[in-house]
Amino acid sequence: MEWFANLFDNRDEVLRDDAPSGRYGVSRGTQADALSRVFSALDADAPNTGRKQNNLRALEGFAAIYDLRQSDAMIGFANDTHHEIALLSDPSRISCRHRPDSGPDAPRFDADFPIDIDIDDTGDIVRFSKSPLELELTIDDTHQISIIGVHLKSKAPHGAETRDAIIRQAIANRRKQMAQAIWLRRRIDRLLARGNDLIVLGDLNDGPGLDEFEELFGRSSVEIVLGDDLYDAHARQAMMAPLGPGLGSSRFLLRNRNRYLRAFLDYIMIFPSPMNHRPA
Repeated sequence: MEWFANLFDNRDEVLRDDAPSGRYGVSRGTQADALSRVFSALDADAPNTGRKQNNLRALEGFAAIYDLRQSDAMIGFANDTHHEIALLSDPSRISCRHRPDSGPDAPRFDADFPIDIDIDDTGDIVRFSKSPLELELTIDDTHQISIIGVHLKSKAPHGAETRDAIIRQAIANRRKQMAQAIWLRRRIDRLLARGNDLIVLGDLNDGPGLDEFEELFGRSSVEIVLGDDLYDAHARQAMMAPLGPGLGSSRFLLRNRNRYLRAFLDYIMIFPSPMNHRPA
């Protein structure tokens, strides 16, 4: 899915050609064909909206070209990044609506979140560059479930060059990510207090024991969001012991070492009735 937006032109038509995609050594046609096979194989019920592209038009056009059962797309709050969060679903099975929530301790995800990030008795303001997508789904006209699609702040110190600058930025990024995780957890608590079935999924850009800065904060963002009530098999495994070297949801090319780094950054946390389907 990386750089999915690169597979569409400014009219949101799929580019199935031999030109390079955003992925190293992969053409746009190859990536588009591969993604269509993945969507079909998943049989599941999930590019970019900005000045030139429209997320919904692009996704629904992609579904039409490959005759996917999942043909309806939905987003929440649009943003100006290349990491839009969207749901692609089968309209004959699922109806969904964007249902942003707010409360005194957790405003809407497109608003400002006041919090003292660095505990200096001075308030800070945190925002999401990619607002979480809050949906209410009705499955087969009978069962309702809440879904939150999320992409938390990256901890990577992009742009920093010196050792001191890298450390400062990495810590600042983690502070912001932790604040976003607290904001998200407060929303989760509100939904669970209402008795909602819930799925929280997406790129949390973190994991237990992923880096040395975690010791400064006591726990990872994943542990904050997971709490004691949500379930994700890999997250629970990572909290008990390091994950095996072959496991990962993402990989990054380390050009200076000519190898790939694997990391668990993506999670699907569920509560409570999805547990009846015996997730692995």
